[in-house]
Parts: sequence; structure tokens; C-alpha cells
Amino acid sequence: MAMLLFVLLGPLVWQQDPSQQWLSQVSSGPTSGIYARVVGPISTKGVGNVSRLTVLESNTERVQLAWPEVVSVERFRLYRAKQHQSGKGLPLWQGRGRSYTDELQLRRQIYRYTLVDADTGMMLFSTETRPEPAISVFEAQLQELIPASATVYPEYLRLPAHPLGTDALGRDILARLMAGGRSSLFVGIVAPLLFISFGAIFGGLAGYIGGKFDQFAMRSADFVVALPFLLFMILLRIAFGIGPGQDGILPLILAMLLLSWPSSARLIRGQVLALRSQPFIDSARLSGVTTWGIFRRHIFPNVLPVLMVAFSFAIPQAIFTEAFLSFIGMGVSPPSTSWGAMCNDGIKTLLSHPGQLLWPAAMISISVLAFNILGDALRDTADKRSGGVGQ
Repeated sequence: MAMLLFVLLGPLVWQQDPSQQWLSQVSSGPTSGIYARVVGPISTKGVGNVSRLTVLESNTERVQLAWPEVVSVERFRLYRAKQHQSGKGLPLWQGRGRSYTDELQLRRQIYRYTLVDADTGMMLFSTETRPEPAISVFEAQLQELIPASATVYPEYLRLPAHPLGTDALGRDILARLMAGGRSSLFVGIVAPLLFISFGAIFGGLAGYIGGKFDQFAMRSADFVVALPFLLFMILLRIAFGIGPGQDGILPLILAMLLLSWPSSARLIRGQVLALRSQPFIDSARLSGVTTWGIFRRHIFPNVLPVLMVAFSFAIPQAIFTEAFLSFIGMGVSPPSTSWGAMCNDGIKTLLSHPGQLLWPAAMISISVLAFNILGDALRDTADKRSGGVGQ
């Protein structure tokens, strides 16, 4: 229930677009809502007189540096390193000027800038700075934080929080877990509901009618079991013409419906064969009850607990199947997402940002475990002998 509330009611509380990309917040860790400075174009005013390596502007959009003229130095080289990083760090620029603007993937951490003589390698100046949070006017308008036609904008804007961080495209992981959960649970519940229902009806009729129809039904089930699921899934995607911008959920559900019904059909057939020979069925038949009446009043109530147990165990299998197909790129397609598709995206950044893989994997594990426990509970409830021992 908590999982269903999370994916269904969560978006009403956490109203972030799961497909919205923030290029300035790519693969960021968990963050709370912060205020960021709104910065416009780079100022073209002169450097002025400075006596050392000076930070003119420092934010996550850019760091402007200036330094004085140095006698006997013709070319400068500028390096950037993190505060505790050994050495000079990353070479940013080399030339004859007296200023430089760093716009290379800046984050809210302390950076050390070092200016050296490009010819001799002698260190001239060094300084440290921590860029403050900032967002450009263009990005603020792109994210609809300020109107696109606005000519006057606030000095600071509040950026949305990301409790679980962002992925490799700057999308909020928490919002994507909710959106992915809707796809995964939709497939996990609707697909078993369809193929369990079809299998129950087909197997029930085969067990009750018997004869040649029963033989035909069981040979059909044997044939379907022999079909390769993955190959059939590929053929269905080609037949439906699933391409970019289409979610691919329909062929996935159809493939499960066409290839997963034999197990429930065999299960219900066996139950109906056992019930058909019971005395109360013979009594109902002799008393003039119609075939539909026997099904409705005697057979269906007795096989319903078995159906519920089979359905509860089929849900985690369907969730895992969807996750596996989406992980290999044969399930849900962008821009739609699922937990399996999120795992496919997260595997690429496993070493640097493991949370992008671990969070959707944890959701898959929790949901599969929850439905397996539910299936065990329903099976114990349906088993009268087990219930009596427990009492």
C-alpha cells in the first residue's frame, strides 16, 4: 500500500516534472531548496588596477579572474584545482591577456586558481574561491522560473530541492522514481490481470468440458510455452513500430498476455478437474442447474482463492520482467520511464554516482518482496488446513 501511495499520490505532493532537464545540475547529490543569484551576460568593463590574482565574480555560472602585468613575463598559463587536490590541477588557459572567465562545470566547492609563467613554469599568483549558487537568465527562462519576455528579473531565485539528487541529464530522481513506478506497477498489475483471467477462463473451460477441447487446449499451452519470449517481444515492437517518443508499454503487455497464460490455464484446469468429480457438482447437475449456474455458484467460488494467490505471485514476476526488458532497452522507451529504464541509465554512472542505479533497484526489490509476502499470506489464508493449525 505504501508503494502504491508513493507512485500514485506522491506526484500530487512532489510536483516536479520527471522529464525536465537541468544542465547546470547534472548528477548532483541530494540538495535542499536554495536561493541562486540570477546572472546576465558577462560584463565587458575593464579589468582595472589589481596587484595580485583577483576574483572579480564568483558563482557557479562563471568565475572571473584578473591579474596585474608582470615584467619579463610574456605568456601566462592558468590552472584550476580543488582545494585539497595536489599539484596545479587542470590547465584552463594560456595567453598574453590579463583576465580570464572560467565557465567549466563549476560547483559549490572551494577551487584553487594558480597563475604561472607559461615559458618558465614559475608560479606567480594563487587564490582560492567558493562560487555561490547561480543560474543564468537564459536557463531561468528555459525552466520557466521567470517569464521568457521579462526584461527585469529578480536578483535571486529559489531553486527546487532534489532530496535524492539528479541523474546524468539533471532530472530529479525522486520525481522519476514516482513516474517510473507508475509504469512498472501498471505493467506489473494489468498484465497479470489479463493473462491470469484469460488463462483461468481457457483452462476452466478445458477442464469442465474435457474431451477433444481439453486436448486442444493443453497442446496449445505446450506450444505457447515453447515460444521464446524475448524474440516474440522484439517482433511485437517491430510490428507496432515503436520508436522514439513512444513508451512501448502496449507491446510489452500484449507479449505477456500471449505468452504467459499457460501456467494459470494449467493450474485452473487441474482445480476444475478435481471439482468436477465432487458430489455437490453432480447434485447441482441433477437438480437442473445450468452449466453457467454451476460455474457461478460452485466452481468459481472454489477456484477464486487459487486465482488470487496466482495473481499475487504473478505481479512480482511481471514487474521483474518489465524491469529486465527495460534494462536491455526492449521495454519502456524514452521519454517515458520505468524502474528498469532508470537502472539502464544508472549503470552508466555506477562508479561515480551509484545512487542513480541503487534507488530504482531498491524500489524493484521492495515491490517484488512486498507482493511475494502478500502472495504467501493469501496462500496461507486460502489453505484451510494451514489456517486451522495457525489458530
